[in-house]
Amino acid sequence: MPPQVPHHCQAPQHLLGRRQFLGETLASGLMATGLATTAASLPGVSLLAEPVGAAELARQGKSVVVIFLDGGVSQFESWDPKPDLETGGPFRAISTSVPGIQVSELLPHTSRHLHRMALIRSVSTDLDDHGLAKNIVRAGRQTRTATEYPELGAVVAKGLERAEFPLPGHIRTLVAGMGGRGQNASYLGPAYASVSVGAEAGGIVNSRLPDGLTVEADQRRHDWRRFANDRYRRRVQSAEIDAYTQTFDQARRLMERRELFDIANEPASIRESYGPTEFGKQLLLARRLVEQEVPFIEVSHDGWDFHHNNFEFHLHYMADIDRPFAHFLDDLAERGLLSRTLVIVMTEFGRTPKINPGYGRDHYPAAWSIALAGCGIQPGAVIGKTDARGVEVTERKVDHRHLFHTYLRAVGINSAGEFRIGGRSFPIADPAYGPIEELLA
Repeated sequence: MPPQVPHHCQAPQHLLGRRQFLGETLASGLMATGLATTAASLPGVSLLAEPVGAAELARQGKSVVVIFLDGGVSQFESWDPKPDLETGGPFRAISTSVPGIQVSELLPHTSRHLHRMALIRSVSTDLDDHGLAKNIVRAGRQTRTATEYPELGAVVAKGLERAEFPLPGHIRTLVAGMGGRGQNASYLGPAYASVSVGAEAGGIVNSRLPDGLTVEADQRRHDWRRFANDRYRRRVQSAEIDAYTQTFDQARRLMERRELFDIANEPASIRESYGPTEFGKQLLLARRLVEQEVPFIEVSHDGWDFHHNNFEFHLHYMADIDRPFAHFLDDLAERGLLSRTLVIVMTEFGRTPKINPGYGRDHYPAAWSIALAGCGIQPGAVIGKTDARGVEVTERKVDHRHLFHTYLRAVGINSAGEFRIGGRSFPIADPAYGPIEELLA
């Protein structure tokens, strides 16, 4: 058993500011082993089993959308309801569009979309600290640091990369503003780290030229910047310089496409169908980015850490996500996008079967659930099983490493492949594990 680590249930999530986004390079983008170059600046990065795979994926324009329920959603009040009142709680199980499969009554709209979805009810991990658990589910490795391995978004952004694609391949949504660069690409380098962008406020804030500065004058400024950079680059070989240049150029491309991030450009009827909540607005932005074939988009819904009043809070929180999520799946399907989009409803761990004295559920990584929909999966599938009280996995136990392989395979990335960087090989996913084969289409 790993040593117990104290909880940090309210640890803040830090985002880099705009000035840092434009000006700083990511020390964490370099290997903890001391590797001083990035995949973005080196040839010979192998992602797929066959060279033709990259071109094929580029034509298909696949996307992955992760909906991260931050804090640890209860499997009992979502995907794996139990009739045992001692552990199952007060909510009923309801039928779904797949005969014989039930979910919590808190998901009435989503229940009608189970024929497009798959459930994994047998996830079992071993870390119950929020930060550490997020590290392993995002990276698909047994790691205690956030920078040792690239996260799923960075791997997908690299694996589904297309030449001259004008947008970042790894985007996290906000309601408004721009949160900057993440530090989650590890040895892949900052080209594949997350960029946090907002859905409102005219697209991306601070993205227009100041009054009095013409496009022509701005272009002359950038011509001089490129000249100075190139002159210095001829004398100094530096991964940090490459990272800075790439980040700056990507910021400019974002500014040029800022209208894509403004959901006010959608008809009022569409905005109303997603609802007025922050979550609904982010899902609408996610759909717009899927239309642009952005490889990876993450939408976050925070605050699921209910050690007290679990049932009251889940009642409200589930209502907040149920209708917008169901509409999101409908919208993708009607636009012909769901078949090329893998949707993952993810969290860091589940909640305890035992209900504590405060009517809450505590952290429980031993047996929990996630849901998927869309590209590359068997619709209507249910993988694994827990016992009648939800205490133990009794059938087809899987963990974060199996899941990581499965996500990549679903969108056509060879998870058994490797990155070849600086003469060294780095497996894309944990080579001791593989995908959930029976879940894949």
